[in-house]
Amino acid sequence: MSASVPTLGTERLILRPWRDSDLAPFAALNGDPEVMAHFPKPLTAAESDAMAGRIQATLAERGFGWWAAEVPGVASFIGFIGLSVPDFGAHFLPPGRRVVEVGWRLARPYWSCGYATEGAREALRFGFEELGLPEIVAFTTTTNARSQAVMRRLGMTRDPADDFDHPKLPPGHRLQRHVLYRLRAANPSAHDGVR
Repeated sequence: MSASVPTLGTERLILRPWRDSDLAPFAALNGDPEVMAHFPKPLTAAESDAMAGRIQATLAERGFGWWAAEVPGVASFIGFIGLSVPDFGAHFLPPGRRVVEVGWRLARPYWSCGYATEGAREALRFGFEELGLPEIVAFTTTTNARSQAVMRRLGMTRDPADDFDHPKLPPGHRLQRHVLYRLRAANPSAHDGVR
């Protein structure tokens, strides 16, 4: 099943479907050790291209996902911002229903510009208003202070009881422990919009 992929806009950003020209700058940011400090390792160009392919397939299938982020007049691609459905089991995933997370990964020159917060706000709006999601979560490593600050700016809240060990990382891995932030819809609708 294929879904239409909307393009979203904010004051400074365009969140859009991916283009072939996004692959090289995406590989560059995925290969940057500082960008990838809170992930197991930087990605090779081939790994990055494969990830971009999965992102594009998910966008086409669901109609939402990690949109390519563009700053008109500044940069045609700065990374991704959007919504995703985690593909692992965790205690915060309710039985019989998938949860949706908001997330971002931006190239280092575009950090501390407010782009992650601005784009994530638009992704949250889309999730709540267009998809009718009752709740959206975000998670990261306990050491990722930058992303946690964005989550708080978005109005998301953390209950330490929700923190978890990421099931895709081996026991004892330096990044295994994750924090979970939540944001509930102001006016929840009857459906969760996740396919």
